[in-house]
Amino acid sequence: MIGCGSVTELKSAPAYQKTEGFELYAVMGRDITKAKDYAKRHHVPHFYDDAEALINHPEIDAIYIATPPDSHEYYALKVAEAGKICCIEKPMAPSYEACVRINAAFEDRKLPLFVAYYRRSLPRFLQIKEWIDQHKIGSIRHIHWHFSKPANAMDKSRSYNWRTDATIAPGGYFDDLASHGLDLIVFLLGSIKSAEGMAENKLGLYTAKDNITGHWKHSSGVTGFGTWDFGADKREDVVKIYGNEGNITFSVFGEDPIILERDDETKRLNIAHPEHVQWHHVQNMKANLLENAMHPSTGETAAHTAWVMERILKNKIEVINN
Repeated sequence: MIGCGSVTELKSAPAYQKTEGFELYAVMGRDITKAKDYAKRHHVPHFYDDAEALINHPEIDAIYIATPPDSHEYYALKVAEAGKICCIEKPMAPSYEACVRINAAFEDRKLPLFVAYYRRSLPRFLQIKEWIDQHKIGSIRHIHWHFSKPANAMDKSRSYNWRTDATIAPGGYFDDLASHGLDLIVFLLGSIKSAEGMAENKLGLYTAKDNITGHWKHSSGVTGFGTWDFGADKREDVVKIYGNEGNITFSVFGEDPIILERDDETKRLNIAHPEHVQWHHVQNMKANLLENAMHPSTGETAAHTAWVMERILKNKIEVINN
């Protein structure tokens, strides 16, 4: 594992360790003291401050890249060159073009490449997909997602945060958070053929964007609209899928009940996340590698999500000045 940040503490690293047949053999961090501490706390036998030494270790078969996105391409190309399996944290890279280059490197060597859009594997969202595939709300017409959250203490103090550094994450929290939801929407409703949006920095607390709107059209004809506000007065996270016979409401990040409404029927289901939220994602990796089962989140699917996000952030909506 390259990177020892907070995302790995509970969400991901333990999922690899608890999967039969997998072993977290080594971790790498630029600060050797922190890498050593992480390895000790998580009972990982080896630790490094040199990524290439870890990547090229003969006992290591696969690499999980869990660093900020601006370094994903650099490390991924090293992993491909070493001929090893790879999983990259989301978003896959800061640009669609970088995603294309990463995919090409792994395709040329016929190596498996996964991306940690783990919501595609979570039971609560698989239930929603089942409702859609069973036409529980008839023909899907439209989807709307609104997400907002207040600026946090780090934002207000103008402390450095790579998630709001435009050189690393041009869309700010949009890159980090909205990527999860947009990738999930593609998983539920199919590929997107066109997308555009408007992105602004209204707060002036950091260099990245903080207020984004977007709309898109799926290849199936379903239309979508999203609003993301990272300087709101309160947190909201509501997705609604509209069909001609009902609708489905859910949250991307919360564990609120998923709701199916049709005719005079309302069904609410509480489906909790596992202790380690990437557990099912890792299990699907194992099934892909050992049983040739399809994994829902690959370099190809993640690159498509990157393309959609990039289109929304391009500010292609024309403004007429009166």
